[in-house]
Amino acid sequence: MVKEIILDDTTIQVEQYEEVKQNDLTKITIDFKVTSEMYHDIAVLLYRETFNVKVPERGLSFRGSISQYSTSITNLYKEDQVADYKVSLLELESGGKG
Repeated sequence: MVKEIILDDTTIQVEQYEEVKQNDLTKITIDFKVTSEMYHDIAVLLYRETFNVKVPERGLSFRGSISQYSTSITNLYKEDQVADYKVSLLELESGGKG
């Protein structure tokens, strides 16, 4: 099982990983934990919406954009909280934005 992915230069430890082909493009869905301490950095990262996506364990690399996103807690500014995040990233076709 995949244990981590890299979005731009940020490594994310993954709890669940799913990879499918959608119209010949790669789509990955990841579940991961975000702590109060990580919240700001992850929020700023995800607001970019489009990333260089790397999955080292699969030898996979593509330019992708968030197609779905959810979290169990929307405000992690309170200390010692942990949220479950689920993010789907879809490979952009050549010439896509970003």
